[in-house]
Amino acid sequence: MERIEATIETSMFEDVLCVRMSRVLDGKPLYWVACYLVDGLLVDTGCSHTAHELVSFLEDKEINAVVNTHFHEDHIGANSLLAKRRKVPAYAHPASIPLMEHGFHLYPYQEVVWGIPEPCTALPVPDTIETCRYRFSVIETPGHSEGHICLFEPEKGWCFTGDLFSRENPKFIRPEENVADMVRSLRMIDRLPSERLVLFTSLGRIVEDGRAAVANCIKYLEELSRKVHGLAGSGLDEQGIVERIFGGEHLFASLTDGQYTSLNLVRSILKTAS
Repeated sequence: MERIEATIETSMFEDVLCVRMSRVLDGKPLYWVACYLVDGLLVDTGCSHTAHELVSFLEDKEINAVVNTHFHEDHIGANSLLAKRRKVPAYAHPASIPLMEHGFHLYPYQEVVWGIPEPCTALPVPDTIETCRYRFSVIETPGHSEGHICLFEPEKGWCFTGDLFSRENPKFIRPEENVADMVRSLRMIDRLPSERLVLFTSLGRIVEDGRAAVANCIKYLEELSRKVHGLAGSGLDEQGIVERIFGGEHLFASLTDGQYTSLNLVRSILKTAS
């Protein structure tokens, strides 16, 4: 069996341990994914290519539960190994659980970058997750995927966003993503009752001024939607809109077997009335 080389980087933000992980190819990280450990709660577990490194790193850390923000392969990769080695229960949205247990289609680029996750079991996530010191609200946030959730700790203003938010101006999405749902979910995050909002993203980027970042992302998507509908109304087709707004298709389209594309972003917007 081919040995997969992987790397891990760690950092602390207040009481939250951030673990960034990546497969290494030709001496370079391919794509960073992240999980977060806070007061015995592990949010996501990275990809299968980094599962052994993550579980080894966490060997001396207290872990009482795992919560998966959604079922994608770069978020559940170490679930099975953690369950075997540590008997740690995992929780996820009910819509994610069957896909975690029975698997789902992966494209070649996903297998190369993140690997095929072992099937894993999970319990339906409750409305709140309590640790010794913190209480996390579970927020349903569709848009990126079916069964997507965020976790919010109101006293600290921490929000673990999964893949709902990773950048303020997304240029490409997968075909199943829904921009209208994304905006509605981002508005829910924007209305969370806390003086501050710190975003813990799936890439390991921690955004301390999360309120501004979310507001900027909403504004960007709304302005993009107006442009797309305006160009469609003038008779431009989908490909023409991509050319006009983005100057052509994004490089990720060719790198991801046509899955992450600007065209998908335009198509999702056009499905929603202007």
